[in-house]
Amino acid sequence: MNYGFWKKLKKPFFVLAPMADVTDASFRKIIAKYGKPDIFWTEFVSADGLCSPGRKILLHNLKFSKSEKPIVAQLFSSNPDKMKEAAALCQKLGFDGIDINMGCPDRSIEKQGAGAAMIKDPQKAREMIRAAKEGAPKLPISVKTRIGYSKNEIDSWISEILKEGVIALTIHCRTRKEMSLVPARWEHIREVIALRNKISPKTLIIGNGDVKDLKDAKDKAREFGVDGVMIGRGIFGNPWFFSDHVPTLEEKLKALMEHAKLYEKILGGVKSFAHMKKHFKSYVHGFDNAKDLRIELMNTKNAREVESVIKRFLK
Repeated sequence: MNYGFWKKLKKPFFVLAPMADVTDASFRKIIAKYGKPDIFWTEFVSADGLCSPGRKILLHNLKFSKSEKPIVAQLFSSNPDKMKEAAALCQKLGFDGIDINMGCPDRSIEKQGAGAAMIKDPQKAREMIRAAKEGAPKLPISVKTRIGYSKNEIDSWISEILKEGVIALTIHCRTRKEMSLVPARWEHIREVIALRNKISPKTLIIGNGDVKDLKDAKDKAREFGVDGVMIGRGIFGNPWFFSDHVPTLEEKLKALMEHAKLYEKILGGVKSFAHMKKHFKSYVHGFDNAKDLRIELMNTKNAREVESVIKRFLK
């Protein structure tokens, strides 16, 4: 089993979840500055796309800076040959690991037989893991998935992943059918850990779902015995999540200005500024006149206008 950077981590460790159009290079750079997690993940990227003429645009999703290391590239596909080729590319680009997305419920991804659709085809899932290992023999391979498709399938599904000896396995504590509509059921993590102990004792188990803050993450690690905890939506609007610092309103709004500028600088040529706007609600809430400020910010067209609106508000 290729441990790579994973063997240096102290337990429990805390990591940032891969989220489409959220955990891009600009967002990760802000997080790295104000409260760095133990590991970063990229947004999920299509392995098939990386093997096509459209690779040039997708490579923007694989941009990263040294401040974000260790960083794991997350890929999805149902084609072993494409996974092997894309994994080789990620190794060449200098990533520290590769994670295969086997839990995303997006219908367009499932139609390709990837993401959560993998839960229905464990043998294909195992092929994908082997393909990633072949393509990137120097990198540790991990998987992120759910407890089942429409019901708890831990025994039949998770056991197959563990048989491939992945270095880490992130479990989102819901089924694909449940999406994020019900509370995450962390108690199922104990079943996963029991299986891990039988099949692949060296595989690290990471819990994911409904983690409110760093204290909650530490409490869950202690209670359920996971090696690490992955944080998704809890990070929105709070780049200090992984630190002990409680930001003032001014600090939060200044971080938003900085985030908007970075977004424009790194991704302005390839992504619409509208994607940046999904962060506004997260940064701007819970204080007097927050709604009015948010409305103003939603009407901005670029980082310069965001800065102007915020500076006027702070005066």
